[in-house]
Order: sequence, then structure tokens, then C-alpha cells
Amino acid sequence: MMTASESGVSFEETDTRHDEMHSTIEDWIDELVADVDEAKASQQFQEWLDVQSRFHDYSHRNTLLIKLQCPEATRVAGYNTWRSEFDRHVQEGEQAIWIWAPIITKQCPECENSPSYHEQSDCDYDETPAEEWSKGLVGFKPTAVFDVSQTEGEPLPELETEATGNADDLVPALLDAAATLDVDVRVVDAAEWEHDDAKGVCKHRNLDECQPVVEAKDRANQADLAVTLIHEYAHALLHFDVNDEPERAKREVEAEAVAYIVGRYFNLDTSGSAFYLAAWQDDDAESIQERLGRISSTAQEIIGTVAED
Repeated sequence: MMTASESGVSFEETDTRHDEMHSTIEDWIDELVADVDEAKASQQFQEWLDVQSRFHDYSHRNTLLIKLQCPEATRVAGYNTWRSEFDRHVQEGEQAIWIWAPIITKQCPECENSPSYHEQSDCDYDETPAEEWSKGLVGFKPTAVFDVSQTEGEPLPELETEATGNADDLVPALLDAAATLDVDVRVVDAAEWEHDDAKGVCKHRNLDECQPVVEAKDRANQADLAVTLIHEYAHALLHFDVNDEPERAKREVEAEAVAYIVGRYFNLDTSGSAFYLAAWQDDDAESIQERLGRISSTAQEIIGTVAED
């Protein structure tokens, strides 16, 4: 049986066990909300947010091009952007990643060509001179970008969201609990991981099966692996096969709050959840409390299952 012997919270099997758990979880949620507000106001978070805003959101086509050329890429920018925006320099000998960049220039209102191409076309538009035309997209050109791993210089700010603690017994207990929770689970070697930067996913095995499939990327930090498994279990229990759930931010808030509570119960330091939730800017910290019932019942189900297996 998996226990939380050092947590100071045991929830012995008594008539008041449910109420004790609910009350304690309410207190922990209040602390998490306060921590999220504090994280959002911190200089570390503001610096991280500022850097994120300076990276482009690439189109689906360019994202595919980046992954085909550099599968391990996480943050990409142009040669001059790395130097001027982030005080980093592309290392000598690095191979460029080629993407399509939009060409924005003055555009003929009729044929929609740039002035030079307009002159070579059959378009006879002459109502306004070219210098008065509005700018628009006239085409694309190959442009070189580089991943952060290809650069050196000032470090980019990071948010410490990983859980810490001793989870050597918790990870096996979570894997054993999967069958009771009706979840198919697999820990995937990092070299075989196919889900980019995600630490874990909850998905369908195929269209014909309704059992949730949880996959988590293996890592040395077993405490963080445990919290990832809990997070994805929460998705499986709360959000699987529900198409009309609130936006993704709300689902992430619920799943991470469950991970925070269960991890904390089993003596892990899950304070990094505050930064994780702070990064979901579409949702206020107080909304965690609005969904206390769903968070609490799911956390209790996972705790009860893991503790009994």
C-alpha cells in the first residue's frame, strides 16, 4: 500500500475521512491560488513572459518544416533576432533551418502584385500612384532561422515547474493504479517520444476504443514523472471524450490542480504548479476555487486508488 507517512496528513479510515480530505484540499487550493497570484507578480515570471512575447508563432507549414529539419527544436528565431533581441549568437558551423517568410510590401489594389511585378503584368490600374498603395502579402521567400540549441550567449529565463521529492515508490504505485482507474498507461523512453515538448498526453488508442491512453515521457526526475502521470490521469477522469468542455486553459487548470494536490499528499514539492498555472493567462487563479468540487473529487479518487493498491 502506498502511504503518505511523512506528510502529516493520513486521512485514516474513519467516518470523517471524506470531510477531512475535502477540508484539507480546500486549504491546499487556497494556498495554490495565493501561490499562482504571487508567481504571476514575480519578476521571474514577468521576464519569462517578456521573452515569450518576442518569439513568433509559426504557421502549421513552417512548424512542419522546422521539425523535419531539426526535430529537437524548441525555440527558433532568425540570425539577427537572436543577436538583437536575446543577446545570443549563432555558433559557427551551425546549419540553418529554412522556412517560408511572408513578403509584405505595397500592393496594387487590382492585381495585388508588388509595384515591380505590377509593371511587368497586364494590369492597367492607374487610379492612384504606387507610393499610395496599401501594404499587403505578395508572396513568400525562403528565410533562415536557428534553434536556441544552435546559439550561445545570455540564457533565456526559465520557469521552474518541475516537482521534486522522493517518488521511487509513487511511480510504480501510479502505474499499478491505472487499471483500477480504467486508464491504459505507458512510460515512453525519451528517445522514442513523439509529442514534442509535452511531458505527457492523454489520448484515444484509436477511434473504436473508449479507454483513455496516457503516455508520459520518461525522465530521471521521478517526482516530476509522477506529477505528469497524475496530471494526465486527471485529464482521463475529467475530460476524456467530453467535446463541449471549457477551453483548454480551464482543463489544464483542473488537471494541474489535481496533480498539485495528489503530489503534495504524497510528500512531493509541487510548488512549481504555481508557475505552470500562471503561464495560462486566459484563466484567473480564482477559477481554480470555482471548480473545487471536480478537482477535489478527482484528487480523492486518485489518492484513494493509489493508497489502496
